[in-house]
Amino acid sequence: MLNRVQKRNLTKRDYVTLSSMIFALFFGAGNLIFPLHLGQLAGGHWGIAAAGFLITAVLLPLLSVLAVCVTKSKGVYDIGKPLGATFAVVFMVLIHFTIGPFFGTPRTATVSFTVGLAPFFPAKYQSLALLLFSAAFFGLAYYLSVEQSKIMARVGKLLNPLFLLLLVAIFAVAFSSPLAHAGSTSATAAYQTAGFTNGFLQGYNTMDALAGLALGVTIVTAVNFMGQTDPNKAAWVTARAGFFSMAFEGLIYVLLILLGAQSLGQFKLSDNGGVAFDQIVNHYMGSVGQAILAVLIITTCLTTAIGLVAAFAQDFHKHFGFLSYKAWLRITCLASFLTANVGLNQIIAWSTPVLMFLYPLAMALIFLSILSPLFHKSSVVYVWVVVFTVVPAVFDMVAAFPAVVSQSTFGQAMAHVQSFLPLASSGMDWLVPALVGAVFGTAHYLLLQRAKTSTGMEVPMKR
Repeated sequence: MLNRVQKRNLTKRDYVTLSSMIFALFFGAGNLIFPLHLGQLAGGHWGIAAAGFLITAVLLPLLSVLAVCVTKSKGVYDIGKPLGATFAVVFMVLIHFTIGPFFGTPRTATVSFTVGLAPFFPAKYQSLALLLFSAAFFGLAYYLSVEQSKIMARVGKLLNPLFLLLLVAIFAVAFSSPLAHAGSTSATAAYQTAGFTNGFLQGYNTMDALAGLALGVTIVTAVNFMGQTDPNKAAWVTARAGFFSMAFEGLIYVLLILLGAQSLGQFKLSDNGGVAFDQIVNHYMGSVGQAILAVLIITTCLTTAIGLVAAFAQDFHKHFGFLSYKAWLRITCLASFLTANVGLNQIIAWSTPVLMFLYPLAMALIFLSILSPLFHKSSVVYVWVVVFTVVPAVFDMVAAFPAVVSQSTFGQAMAHVQSFLPLASSGMDWLVPALVGAVFGTAHYLLLQRAKTSTGMEVPMKR
């Protein structure tokens, strides 16, 4: 199909539409509830917490898009390929199932229901209501993503502008009459002493750095359908549109964090940002506000769901071609529907440990991809960094599991060993080992380069 696409130069309107689509694909369920909850947790320390959050929730996703561009990749598989085909496939599957049918995609439906529609139903009917809503939600996501060439138009031109219009209306009302001065509100104990670090770790929950790697295939496909089939031009177009979309996303994050901190003037710390958002909107707008919030949350979550199910189907069809794109699309939509009915709090509780494992690996691969031209994608550099990163990442994963795992004999033994690693108390114990791996990997690469110069041997690398 791409062979029949007419090559052309992009207009400013094309860039706006593409940037809108990228923003909409990234900005979904967690992007609304987690920054708002972070603001409540951080209180008067919201500024330093926001700085940490923006690194993992904005800078890293932008870098993931740039990593796709620098390496001219078409998906998460290509990012992991320098470590071998087996690693690349396993990493791709882990990423897609995490942001896909196991955690990320079901969360788009559960957040939509919890924040937007649950207040309209009595408690005894909410399980049934979630079942019916999630079935309709993923049925619509399937319908809107089944034709790949129309995804950008449906998301970038229709759904995202509607979402932004409603969000601006909520911001205008809330900030015209703030519930409190954000700087004077109380912070939880963790944010009084380590606001930046905790904000940094909260950014993991958006899953956007992982999504940036996985959504690369959807973004690149959309750019190709716009007539940009040359890899170099497609990379430039993607990088430019990605910068504008992520900068705008960062602005919205700051406003949401500030709104969460201000809400402490009227409400207590909530269990999650979905509850807080519902309280804030109902305070200002009553039942009308609840209706606006329902449309807003369903719209933004639907756009992200479309991107995630499409990316899953595109990558799995490419690497497991015994099923068509549409077949993989049906599978991920059905699996997401089933997982969604577990409930929002359970999804968050069990997704956090997986994120604590995958995020360090993803960050390492993102930076390796961006810097790869410096060492010609040499596999030895990749191997050293990833091996040194994966061990502390396992420790972080075990520590983040619910008490049934983390407080078990095995979990406590792992925690004891982990305590000897630098920055373990802040959840950043992977950083120093990753840097040590980078030093060893670079030294190994330089030695191989010297050997190549002396003997004419080729340096092991992936092209």
